Amino acid sequence: MYDFSCAAGVSRTARVRSQYKRLVRASRHLFIRPYQPMSLSYALRRSLTLSLLALLACMSPQALAADMNKVLRIASSDITSLDPQQGTDLYSTRVASAIFEALYEFEYLSTGSKAVPNTAEAMPVVTDDGKTWTIRLKKGIRFTDDPAFKGKPRELVAADYAYSIRRSIDPNLRGGGDPSLSDLIVGARPVVDAARKAGGKFDYDAPIEGLQTPDTYTLVIRLAHPDYTLLERLAGLPAMAVAREVVDASGADIMRHPVGTGPYRLKEWRPASRVVLEANPNYRKVVFPENADAPQQELVRSMRGKALPSIGRIEISIIEESQPEILAFTQGDLDYMALGGDDTKRVMENGKLRPDLAARGVRHLRFGSPSITFTYFNLDDPTVGGYSNAQIALRRAIGMGFNVDEMIRVLFAGNALPANQLLPPGVSGYDPSLPAKSIYDPVAARALLDRFGFKDRDGDGYRETPDGKPLTVVRGTLPESWYREADTLWKKNMDAIGIRMKVEQQTFAELLNLSRAGKLPMFNLGYRSLEPSGYQILQTLWSKSPRDTNPSQFHNVEYDAAYEQFLRTPAGPARIALARKMSQVSQAYMPMILHTYGVGNVLYYPWVLGYWPSPFGFSWKYLDIDVGLRDARLRAAK
Repeated sequence: MYDFSCAAGVSRTARVRSQYKRLVRASRHLFIRPYQPMSLSYALRRSLTLSLLALLACMSPQALAADMNKVLRIASSDITSLDPQQGTDLYSTRVASAIFEALYEFEYLSTGSKAVPNTAEAMPVVTDDGKTWTIRLKKGIRFTDDPAFKGKPRELVAADYAYSIRRSIDPNLRGGGDPSLSDLIVGARPVVDAARKAGGKFDYDAPIEGLQTPDTYTLVIRLAHPDYTLLERLAGLPAMAVAREVVDASGADIMRHPVGTGPYRLKEWRPASRVVLEANPNYRKVVFPENADAPQQELVRSMRGKALPSIGRIEISIIEESQPEILAFTQGDLDYMALGGDDTKRVMENGKLRPDLAARGVRHLRFGSPSITFTYFNLDDPTVGGYSNAQIALRRAIGMGFNVDEMIRVLFAGNALPANQLLPPGVSGYDPSLPAKSIYDPVAARALLDRFGFKDRDGDGYRETPDGKPLTVVRGTLPESWYREADTLWKKNMDAIGIRMKVEQQTFAELLNLSRAGKLPMFNLGYRSLEPSGYQILQTLWSKSPRDTNPSQFHNVEYDAAYEQFLRTPAGPARIALARKMSQVSQAYMPMILHTYGVGNVLYYPWVLGYWPSPFGFSWKYLDIDVGLRDARLRAAK
């Protein structure tokens, strides 16, 4: 996932509360009528008591758990889609993951990579030498109410997951499908290929041998070969369940009309302004997870037995720049905040939290993040693309000419590490034995350019191409202060090796559109691994991936073979060796310049309870708010 870094009327909870109030009012009136015969009064009281008990029994567990007075206030960059099968950025993924649910989820308190059942009843039953997976669903899980259900409760069934997996491989949806999953599931490839033809559509009713629902609550997946990333896929956003009738009824508006089974539902979405989520009144009974192996035993004890979610409302302010977000947090208008880069300078002094924030009880956590930043080259571009020795040398020289260490010092305030391989620390394919340093070497970069004929022929300080034509490389950038500093660093570094660089400044959405159209020569992106293996990061250079996933359009047989073997290899030395091989191939051809691995910083107030920077299992459903403490602290701060 890229990382840059609808009200439905009165809720069931509100209807239940309204009925409860009417019954209480009736009971009060009943018991102040002294002339009423005792037998009738007893009968009415007994009827009333039974009605109350029946009503409370009908109330969903969520109605009794989430407190609508508990509001979590956070900030985010704008989101683009709340369709699980059409999400491309991290911010949209965070919101969508609170609304929809996968069969499995990554354990919240685990420091490793354990996947646990979510809507599945148990872990998959795997037979046929790893090629047949049988999964049973929990019964009684419901989607949130929607007009598409015509007023009837809609239970989650196995067919919903089969349908959602079909959507995840549909090549005509926004993400372009999932080629590896299309080849993995028996019988899926012909359906996908038919949809790719001119004017073709994905046939959601076409039989796929490898996707079967033998009964209402059983999903059977048959694979062409074993794949050790399948469990991660079944815990990921693209495999989260959607209801087909909602998709059909919503049409082109489906990305703005999320209806899921998750702990929250969408209440409001105003682009460039805010997103509001409310607790799902139909959510099943779930309590804060126990984990005897987790090092955070104090956290486990403090949250033990709490029903999830506890927070009734999440208000997400769309704030694109870090400075106003930091201001909002320090004023007490946000409950927690994630920081990166040099933003920490505004809240830290000499490596410690600012005294005024520490005095208010603000807590700071610093941790490694399984993420990587890089600049990709469009290999179809006539200037920086291509596979000839001279074209590869140009890309390598640009990479060797860029000072990543200065980038970390100036732009990240030390909150990053130099990237030396494709996979970041924290995922199972990372190789800790490789030296942690960048490829920065401007002397070697200039020598390499000279060797391949990129020379300054007219004495203006900038090199021409080997055939004497002007050489200008174009890099996409955003109209934000951080990027302006990055642009300055890029220009200084490229001037030092004699390469003229220009920037194309657009909004992030426009740059993504240019990238998808193959019209952006260079652009820096970030990926955060959403799963312990990191396969999605490696997928960015797999030739079968759509341009939305593989923006450089890198094609290499050796890389493809290593990637496909990676999927079939369990975590361990063999998988690390394959990841190292892919890194070596990518560094040989330079489809991208690796920059940094992430270091995360989170600040939160003491009234935020249950927080843990889980690398893969974080969810807002685990948090709670001490409203009394927040109100008291904010009053005292005024």
